[in-house]
Amino acid sequence: MPLDFEGLPRGKPSSLTPLPFFGHIYCESIRHPEELPTRILLTDHLGWFMIPGMNQWIADYIKSQKAAHDSIPVDAVAQIIEKLRAALKEGRHVFAFGNGGSAANSSHFATDLGKGASDKTGKRFRVLSLTDNVSWMTALGNDYSYEDIFVGQLQNYGERGDIALGISVSGNSPNCVKALEWAKKNGLRTIALVGAKRGRMAEIAEQVIVINDTHYGRVEDAQMGICHMLCYAFMEHPEWAK
Repeated sequence: MPLDFEGLPRGKPSSLTPLPFFGHIYCESIRHPEELPTRILLTDHLGWFMIPGMNQWIADYIKSQKAAHDSIPVDAVAQIIEKLRAALKEGRHVFAFGNGGSAANSSHFATDLGKGASDKTGKRFRVLSLTDNVSWMTALGNDYSYEDIFVGQLQNYGERGDIALGISVSGNSPNCVKALEWAKKNGLRTIALVGAKRGRMAEIAEQVIVINDTHYGRVEDAQMGICHMLCYAFMEHPEWAK
């Protein structure tokens, strides 16, 4: 059977059945059988099979996400920026860690601070995400316990005056708790980004930012928003690093 340029077979259509996902498919009108259509066209009536309530769910989610972002305390973010500024000037390390989505946020933060912000300031941030060395983490988890995957790395690198940034929605992740405990005991500056449950991390850390929500997606998005502000402060205002 011959095909047109879109890869569709030529021939007389048997029906004009609407297809979900791709909108209505229709053929050009013909009066004579020999005038067979050479194309099947798609209309722009997409979304014909919209799931009931979807738009309202999206609108509600956005509203709740805005509320989560609105709970970020401006002064607290500014204080962390000042800590990072001091760490840069003094050549201190900055360590970030978390699990799951918070692990991804830690990696993202280290990338933006270590590359993006450092490119703009002209001086390099000594930042590490403790979630990135899979071989080391699995060795620590296998030989000791999963609770040790971050503290085991801090014991190699961490020094008095460095910064330990723990990220968690629950605030009770055992490996983050243990890392912050060790960091505080050994003179590191400790920061915790947590959700509304606060958890043990909020009790340990020197500085805490609480996102007023317990929804993992919204809290993680707001926490990444904080991490972006910490980095873009120096990208957009490199003079603040002086």
